[in-house]
This record gives sequence, structure tokens and C-alpha cells, in this order.
Amino acid sequence: MLPYKEHVHTITVDNGSESADHQTLAKKLDTQIYFTHPYSSWEKGLIENTNKLIRQYIPKKIEFQ
Repeated sequence: MLPYKEHVHTITVDNGSESADHQTLAKKLDTQIYFTHPYSSWEKGLIENTNKLIRQYIPKKIEFQ
């Protein structure tokens, strides 16, 4: 994300372990990080909609990277 630093104003993440080092990320990007509430998918609509579109073609039990 560093090449896009000037375009990143805020980041919204859920409470997953992938966000454990959020302080470092916020400091490097000079931005604010907000956390969603558990089981509140409407708070992160873009990612939920993207997941829905992806899952049309890749079933839930199949992992992809």
C-alpha cells in the first residue's frame, strides 16, 4: 500500500488475526484504522459484496489466494 499512501485516508478492518499489527500499518501509512463490530457485515459492505461476487465462481470449501 505504500505506493498509494497519499490516497489512503482510513482503513476499516474486522477483528481477525491478520490485523494484529495494525499500529505499524497505521504509522507507516499515516492513516487511521477503524475496527468493525463482530458479526456486523454491513459495516464493511464493499468486501462483503466482493466476496459474494467471488463465491459465484469459487465455492466456499475451496481455498484461493
